[in-house]
Amino acid sequence: MMDTETQSEHIFINDADGLLKFYHQHKKDIWVGFNSNGYDRYILKAIICGFNPKEVNDWIIVKHKKGWEFSRQFNSIQLFSYDTMVKRDKSLKQLEGFMGHDIRETTVPFDIPRKLTDAEIDEVIFYCRHDVHETMEVFGRQLVEFQSHLALINEFQLPLKHISKTQAQLAATILGATKKETDDAFDIFLPEVLRINKHTNVLDFFRNYTGDPKELKIDVLGVPHVFAGGGVHGAISKFYYECDSDELMIMADVDQLYPTIMTEYDLLSRGVSQPVKFKYILDTSLKLKEEKKKKEREPYKRICNITYGAEGDKYNAMYDPRNRLLVCIYGQLFLLDLIEKLEVLPSLELIQSNTDGILVKIKRDDFDLFDDLVYEWEQRTRLHMSFDFYKKIYQKDVNNYLIVDMEGEHKSKGAYVKKLDHLDYDLPIVNKAVVNYLVKGTPVEETINQSDKLIEFQKITKISGKFDYALYGKKKRHERVFRLFASTSGKELKKVKGDSIQKIGYTPDICKIVNTDVTNEKTPDWLDRSWYIELTQKRVKDFLG
Repeated sequence: MMDTETQSEHIFINDADGLLKFYHQHKKDIWVGFNSNGYDRYILKAIICGFNPKEVNDWIIVKHKKGWEFSRQFNSIQLFSYDTMVKRDKSLKQLEGFMGHDIRETTVPFDIPRKLTDAEIDEVIFYCRHDVHETMEVFGRQLVEFQSHLALINEFQLPLKHISKTQAQLAATILGATKKETDDAFDIFLPEVLRINKHTNVLDFFRNYTGDPKELKIDVLGVPHVFAGGGVHGAISKFYYECDSDELMIMADVDQLYPTIMTEYDLLSRGVSQPVKFKYILDTSLKLKEEKKKKEREPYKRICNITYGAEGDKYNAMYDPRNRLLVCIYGQLFLLDLIEKLEVLPSLELIQSNTDGILVKIKRDDFDLFDDLVYEWEQRTRLHMSFDFYKKIYQKDVNNYLIVDMEGEHKSKGAYVKKLDHLDYDLPIVNKAVVNYLVKGTPVEETINQSDKLIEFQKITKISGKFDYALYGKKKRHERVFRLFASTSGKELKKVKGDSIQKIGYTPDICKIVNTDVTNEKTPDWLDRSWYIELTQKRVKDFLG
């Protein structure tokens, strides 16, 4: 344990009495860990209760059961536990890797059938200390998540014990939700205000929707679209366009689409006992957005965005699969409704449709009519749209695009061009080279050849639990997370399951593993820059054809 207030370290080895004394001294503090709500807090509670922690470990790890199911006695132990594992698909080692830090793992196996030697204990302490330090850094880099968690608790006057809940669980608590058993997941009814006259096959598809077939593929204004139970996606693939002076490219997005549909069409989870509270939260979120009070808005916005997802979570008190499906269907049909109304514009070109909006190109002279048509649609559907204007777009597909606004600033979506951060820093040089080429016209080779920071070239890969181990050349590796670099000399890293040996996607055939800290390392002579150039050029082609 690291005490951030006193900046002191505490180590307990087979010392239940010392740990118990420490717990009582700090039981009113917030205990922060990584994936701690699923594991560590139950090990700690087991020791406090006098249980054998190995039995709890096996209950969670071997039997794959929830820690809270082990004993009701756990409920009586006060522990304000906050889990800083925000992205459930990323391990701590992967995040350490993204930050450029040392990701070597202990050589001491977890299943030694004897007591550890003093040397093994020292090694375990060394690596545990490292991971606690890394957890502190991850916590610091995601401080806004913790602040939002606390803001929800403070804003809605919840006791501090709720710090251990996920934000979806907090939302259910705030809205006073009680789980309702339902059996009407595909009881489909459509809103009376809907006006779809052309693409009636989409109406028929959803009226009879049972999840099979899962999707409907059609062209809308010449653009391939997919309608499904999870949303609509449509886009011109490998599309590039730059507007002339007499044209406008408009991203028209519905403000808080799903939360608004929930309130306006009575599709909030039927488990929620206080729907009026949700309406207040949504109205406050939209009001604070208009007033540009981003920090004050955050807890309200979070509740709005979380509630839709919670309706599809069978473990959440707001679970309501029918209403969740209807919210998604209504959103798709309302957008299709709008597209049909905009077809009267002679200059209209649809570029993409996504979950909560559309991207279109029109002549400037048509904007007043465009605005009037959207306004009429807003009045009928009780939804509200915001417009953003752009002059240039590079679009691979609906999930991967880069658009440039009138001031030359760009907005991007998708793995190829997303905004990088310290906790998501994978093949950064390739990402930067693609963006530099598309936005500034910088040759791919220039971006890649001018960089001398080794961390810019890292590829972080994880061997999932579905595989037995990794193989580097002919050598078996005990690690699960690797930092790879394309190299002029080296071996290929592969993953092994039984007799099957498989290639790992987006990794070079010849690579070096560098699992030590690379934050200040310069690029070595063995780095194969041509591999990164070739990969970048392929990704550019994916955008431009």
